Amino acid sequence: MAEAERTIETPDTPDAPGAGESGSPTPADSTVPDGAGDTAAAGDTAARGDGATAVTGKGGRRLVALFTVAVVAYLLDLISKTLVVAKLEHHDPVEIIGDWLRLEAVRNPGAAFSMGEAFTVVFTVIAAAVIVVIIRLARKLRSLPWAIALGLLLGGALGNLTDRLFRAPGVFKGAVVDFISPAHFAVFNLADSAIVCGGILIVILSFRGLDPDGTVHKD
Repeated sequence: MAEAERTIETPDTPDAPGAGESGSPTPADSTVPDGAGDTAAAGDTAARGDGATAVTGKGGRRLVALFTVAVVAYLLDLISKTLVVAKLEHHDPVEIIGDWLRLEAVRNPGAAFSMGEAFTVVFTVIAAAVIVVIIRLARKLRSLPWAIALGLLLGGALGNLTDRLFRAPGVFKGAVVDFISPAHFAVFNLADSAIVCGGILIVILSFRGLDPDGTVHKD
């Protein structure tokens, strides 16, 4: 009888390797290899780093463009004024296109195009403030057209500010050298031209919705 009871009893089955408390085996592919998470995180970090490098590189090129335009505009203005003072001042005007366009040396204590001659110090301070604003704005510059526009403004402002600081009658009161004299129009210089061209370009870019950081918006 005891022999028969042992025969009909269900033998104990050992747990299968890898089985949990419910007896279900753990899938083999659920185990993450050592170091795989670190590799993925490193890849994400590298991708973000590459993107940041690309943005920084683009901004760096725009800064180079801005300061290149500014230096060229400034040097052209400085050289032209030096030649005018040396060769044209206290001499008769030089006719380029009859009476329509002449070169005539004029000392202007006012703003661009001989306006506001009684506010020389005010215009000097404004020019210095414009230069500071442009330099601060340059840090987030990502647009080449904006770089050109701001470069023209910066070069022109520096050109006239140099006259305000170093020409007679004294610091902050110096008269700007103007020499381009069209018929029926105020006498101006290359710095004035750069400022006006830069301002016009900024207006066009603003109407087109292009921001200095390269983004385009639509009102």
